[in-house]
Amino acid sequence: MTAFVLVSGPFTGGWVWREVTARLRESGSEVYPATLTGMGNRRHLAGPQTDLETHIEDLVQLIDEVDAPDVVLVGHDYGIHPVLGAAERRPERIARIVYLDAGMPQDGDSALALVPDQAVRDQLSHRTGQSDDDWRIPPPPRDEWQRWGSTAGIPADALARLDRLAAPQPSGTLTQPLRLSGAASDLPTTGVLCTANGASIAMVELLVSSGPPQYQALVDPRVGFFELDTGHWPMLSAPDELAEVLLRAAGGEGHRVAAAAGEQPAHLRPFLMEVPEHPCERVGRVDFHLPGADDPRPAVVFVHGGPVSPDLRPTPRDWPSYVGYAQYVASLGMVGVTVDHRLHDLADYGRAAEDVAAAVELVRADPRVDGERVALWYFSAGGLLSADLLAAPPPWLRCVALTYPVLAPLPGWGVVDSRFRPAATVRSAGQLPIVLTRVELEHAAIEATVEEFLSAAENCEANVEVIDVPLGHHGFETIDHTEQARDAVDRAVRSVLGHTPSARR
Repeated sequence: MTAFVLVSGPFTGGWVWREVTARLRESGSEVYPATLTGMGNRRHLAGPQTDLETHIEDLVQLIDEVDAPDVVLVGHDYGIHPVLGAAERRPERIARIVYLDAGMPQDGDSALALVPDQAVRDQLSHRTGQSDDDWRIPPPPRDEWQRWGSTAGIPADALARLDRLAAPQPSGTLTQPLRLSGAASDLPTTGVLCTANGASIAMVELLVSSGPPQYQALVDPRVGFFELDTGHWPMLSAPDELAEVLLRAAGGEGHRVAAAAGEQPAHLRPFLMEVPEHPCERVGRVDFHLPGADDPRPAVVFVHGGPVSPDLRPTPRDWPSYVGYAQYVASLGMVGVTVDHRLHDLADYGRAAEDVAAAVELVRADPRVDGERVALWYFSAGGLLSADLLAAPPPWLRCVALTYPVLAPLPGWGVVDSRFRPAATVRSAGQLPIVLTRVELEHAAIEATVEEFLSAAENCEANVEVIDVPLGHHGFETIDHTEQARDAVDRAVRSVLGHTPSARR
């Protein structure tokens, strides 16, 4: 017999699983909806010392009381942290770990890094000490639960129950780092992704193909995935569907993400256009693709996306798409610049921004470059790095280009500093020309950030040109070798160059 141990996210307790518990028990399963110290009807047991370790020990004791031989641990949101900690203490008892719309914390990560509420992150990140009066994080008001995840699909009575029974979250549960030794790393896992909260199997596949090294573990055949077309609280919004998915997960079902054997990674396939070859000079992290002109020429700096593993070879500045763009720009008489910046993890945006700024200063100081005529071109998740320049465009910046960009942190990207939100800073861009290339077959979560950006741009009458790629995919330059795709690249390049004219001497 399978026993499910259900561990919910912040502010909640075992009560939040009421409908799911009933349906699982009807199937013949044992079910243990956990109420951790300080939560639900145990809120009176919390104190300033209640932390993640407290909740891990709660689960270890619960697991020890379960007689069933197969225990499936389900961690929703914050709940995945104590679930992983407890699984390390009792790996021999655990048949499977289910990540229910949860992050993938690694050793040393705190739950705070994935808290979507920026105000709470700022409050706890900048706190220098803890008094007896500030160890509780109050639950959000009833009309602000979306700050902690999409409330799509939750009936009014269930939302009222969530609001009525929510308990303050002990801050130590969010700030104490999770310590993992790897004792549970071989356990089968399942990811249940809530699409209305921005997660999807397509997004997972994108991360596997181009993301940080921890995502490569997701191609393991012991890892399965399900999608639920609902918000972040499926135990309230879709209890029947969630119960069915948990039963299927316990049986080993689920979509497998596979690495295509022998197939060249998408980012290393040829650029969609043949362009004349021009000299390339490497200076530190910067490559200059030179037009062979005698006078200083404007430059276009191409900023790659990520996160990209520091061990990945070749590095982005040598990827065919960026080299193709830079060479094409050089063939049209400007200096194309590719850059390797250190966006290796979601927490690295600040460092990556410093790398890009240093690269731009190097480029502007080069005698072959007209330093007063520079454009920056951002791709994919590198789009967040455009926020600083949109907030305060310098006089030398003649154009910003954005291609299949991420323009606001995606759901679950809580660790990204709130400063990196172009959808918010575009209001300060004035009439700076912005050339945005979007693809028709974009991932839904990324598309939502583009729509947010365009809506904000329209409201402030920003100078945005949109170039669409019919049936185009994210990374279309090496995937979609179609006439429409080539036309979109040509239009975008010539538009950027038109905003960055050379000053003939």
